[in-house]
Amino acid sequence: MREINSNLITEAVKRLCIEANCHLCEDIKDCIKKSAAEEPWPQAKEILDLIIENYNIADSKNQPICQDTGVACVFLKIGQDLHINGDITEAVNEGVRRGYAEGFLRKSVVGDPINRVNTGDNTPAMIYFEMVSGDKLEITVAPKGFGSENMSQIAMLRPSDGLQGVKDFVKQVVEQAGPNPCPPIVVGVGIGGTFDKAAYLAKKALIRPVNQPNENPFYANLEKELLEEINALGIGPQGFGGKTTALALNIEYFPTHIAGLPVAVNINCHVTRHKTEVL
Repeated sequence: MREINSNLITEAVKRLCIEANCHLCEDIKDCIKKSAAEEPWPQAKEILDLIIENYNIADSKNQPICQDTGVACVFLKIGQDLHINGDITEAVNEGVRRGYAEGFLRKSVVGDPINRVNTGDNTPAMIYFEMVSGDKLEITVAPKGFGSENMSQIAMLRPSDGLQGVKDFVKQVVEQAGPNPCPPIVVGVGIGGTFDKAAYLAKKALIRPVNQPNENPFYANLEKELLEEINALGIGPQGFGGKTTALALNIEYFPTHIAGLPVAVNINCHVTRHKTEVL
């Protein structure tokens, strides 16, 4: 049984909060560059070029890519042979507290959804636990802005709605979102499980590299097909038209009940931020 102290988690989360907010993932950068090179609509290409300029400035100055530095979504893969000395939840929240303070990142979390008083330190984090084999701890911090989060939806489809029902719902969500989530977007889709599991799957789909198709050939083909159909909508960068409405679409799926077909769509803007560290 391997042991680590919870203060290592705090330090890692602190680093990841700052890095994720200031440095866009290379797979997203490559996707934006490729889209800019292939975009025929001049206004759309200009916007994509400005997005590239923006993340380059963020890189060079170690400043946030976007003013909405989001709520901290923290994914933890905990090895079953690892013992953590200390409170893991408090360790994560302390890391967020320090990261958002030291990185001069905007604090956007309110302590109560109705009374809406800011907590002042961007805690609590949204923490997702997953037990895996081994003795390591994998931490992924994915700051999630709410311009895009607010455009997300879930549907409890009927099994008779089938594959076409899933396709129609995903496209409907993106079309209704229009320019609001700051396209070009990355679309996370969760299919199966229960009401809450589908939403988790959609969120988890957003941290998979966009150059890494689903391992299941059926879902890999569905990702490609839906991406093409979404880009054919013509919403384009920032809603000004063009062929680049979405940079990528990732699907995660899970077994479900014979009477259900849950589908969740979690939209992210082009600033699809996530950084990972293994302890």
